[in-house]
Amino acid sequence: MKVFVAGATGVLGRALVPQLVARGHDVAGMTRSASKQDLVRSLGARPVVAEALDPDAVAQAVASAEPEVIVHQLTALSGKMSMRDMRHPERSGLALMTNRLRTEAADHLLAAGRAVGARRFVAQSFGAFRWARMGGPVLTEAEPIDPDPPAAFRAALVGILHVEGAVPAIEWGEGLVLRYGGFYGPGTAVSLAPDAAMAAPIRKRMFPVIGDGGGVWSHIYIDDAASATVAAVEHGKPGIYNIVDDEPAPVREWLPVLASALGAKPPRHIPRWLGRLAAGEAATMMMTESRGASNEKAKRELGWQPRYASWRQGFAQGLG
Repeated sequence: MKVFVAGATGVLGRALVPQLVARGHDVAGMTRSASKQDLVRSLGARPVVAEALDPDAVAQAVASAEPEVIVHQLTALSGKMSMRDMRHPERSGLALMTNRLRTEAADHLLAAGRAVGARRFVAQSFGAFRWARMGGPVLTEAEPIDPDPPAAFRAALVGILHVEGAVPAIEWGEGLVLRYGGFYGPGTAVSLAPDAAMAAPIRKRMFPVIGDGGGVWSHIYIDDAASATVAAVEHGKPGIYNIVDDEPAPVREWLPVLASALGAKPPRHIPRWLGRLAAGEAATMMMTESRGASNEKAKRELGWQPRYASWRQGFAQGLG
């Protein structure tokens, strides 16, 4: 099929495009930077340069590619996050730009898809953890997102809720939303690279276990996230899918294993009150109250199986 990937040079796009090409698809990769055209070509796709927040540019880019499937992988989350971003995610410039890409840019891509007669639309959402203060430690897609989340998380939910509401509801094609777990592996924030955004503070013992470390997170190897996306491009019913591994786990279990895989000393443990002062309320809640995600629907309906069924194996073998 002809597949248009918006965000082709992002972390997931760089893993996704070669897999689509290997499956025989004709891929056009959109990037906002003309300097990245050679990167898009090296991945096996035809480069298309367009500013995602410019509706006319997006319409022209999609029209030139005439895709049957559009894949929306645009975020601003690959930028370097500051301590201020961690303490106040509701004020983070990266998070606010990502909201624009999940609202305005998503709408531009949807309008362009309708105009060219695309029959399928696949979009990125977030499922590494949920901050719903209800239900068990692992949630399915059927369980609603907390309608009254903590203040620190409300801004981030704007883009997520928009994508998850708009994409499955399209009438001109089939819309699928993929809630990815926390990425790890080459090119991600969790890798063996010395400057990997999340790995660096873990190595410096600046990423402690806060409180009881009972917050449950879900992870996904970057190539497994890409293979799930390929499955969603090719088949599956409209709707929302959690793209995570088989083993959601509390922070107190996975963080020491990750530290060991990175060659770091075990993480420090600090009380919850100190976590609030040092890292902020948002990080403290993620460490202590978050819920994980079930991947049963994606495995059943997309026919997908992750290479690394558990972060235990993935951290040991897939960080390089």
